Amino acid sequence: MDKMSWKGLNVLVTGADGFIGSHIAKALIERGSNVVTIVRDIKKKSNIDVLGIKDKITIIHGDLVNYADCERAINEYDIEFVFHIAAQAIVGPANRSPLSTFESNIKGTWNILEACRLCKTVKGIIVASSDKAYGQQKKLPYTEESPLNGYYPYDASKACAELLARSYFMTYALPLAITRNANTYGPADMNMSRIVPDVITSLLKGGQPVIRSDGSPERDYMYIKDAISAYLTLAENLHRKDVLGQAFNFGTGKPVSVLSLYNAIIKAMGKDTKPKILGEAKNEIDRQYLDSSKAKRVLGWESAYSLEQGLKETIEWYKNNTQ
Repeated sequence: MDKMSWKGLNVLVTGADGFIGSHIAKALIERGSNVVTIVRDIKKKSNIDVLGIKDKITIIHGDLVNYADCERAINEYDIEFVFHIAAQAIVGPANRSPLSTFESNIKGTWNILEACRLCKTVKGIIVASSDKAYGQQKKLPYTEESPLNGYYPYDASKACAELLARSYFMTYALPLAITRNANTYGPADMNMSRIVPDVITSLLKGGQPVIRSDGSPERDYMYIKDAISAYLTLAENLHRKDVLGQAFNFGTGKPVSVLSLYNAIIKAMGKDTKPKILGEAKNEIDRQYLDSSKAKRVLGWESAYSLEQGLKETIEWYKNNTQ
C-alpha cells in the first residue's frame, strides 16, 4: 500500500465505544475519515457520547464474536483500513470470567483477520496487543524480542491474538502490524477500576482513594495523546517492508510505582489525602515497562508527554466533565 491519506478513507475502529478506541475514532474523524464501528451493548452513555462523536460515526450493532457481523461491517462499508482495538481489557473481570475474555479477545481477533483476508478493499490493519502479553520477565525493560509469557487470562489472550495476527501475515501476506502499548491514561477514561480515573474522581468527590495493591507495582504510564500518535504513526508507515508484520512497543520507558503515581495525582490536584492501601491485588506483575527504541529508530516515534503534563490535562478534563 502507499503512504496513508486519512481524508475520505473508510476506517473500521473496533472498540470505538471504549477509552482508546474512541480517541482513535475521534482523531480519524478530525482527519476526514469515514469511521465505522461495531458495538455489541448499547450503553446509556459510552465514550462515543462522552467525546461527542456519535453523529459523526457509523455504528453497526453486532458482536466481534460473530463472524457474520465482522464480514458485514467490512464489506458493506468498503472498509480500507482497520484498527482492531476492541478487547475485554480489565484484569479483574478477565480473571473472574476467562472464557468471555478468550472469546472476545481471541475469537474476535480471528474473525476480524479472516474478514479482512477475504475482503478486497482492506489495505492495512493495526492489531492492538499490550505490554501485558510479555508477562513476567527477569529482564527489563521489555524489548520486542522478549518472549510472550502471558500467564493470566487477559495477558494470554493478547499473546494469542498476536500469534494469530502474525500467522495471517506470514501465510496470507495480510498487511498488518501490532502495537504493544504501555498502560494508557487520559481524559474520558470511564473505567473507574483503572487507577488514574479512580483516584482523580474520588478526590474530586472528597473521598479517600483506595489502592488495591500494596502500592509497589511499577508500570509504564503513557498519555492518551501519545497512544493516538503511536497508532497513527504505525498505520502511516505500513507501506514499508520493514514495518509489515512487525510488533512495536510504545511507552515512556519510565517505570512509575502505583504509590508514586498516586502522589503525583495528589500533588497535581493540590490535595493532601493519604490513600487506603488494601494490599490485596492478585495476579498482577510486579514490574513492567517498555523499551520503545525500535519505534523511535524505525518509525521516528517517541512519547511527547511527561507524566505531569498528561495528568494536568487529565485532571482538568475530569474537573469539567464529572461534577
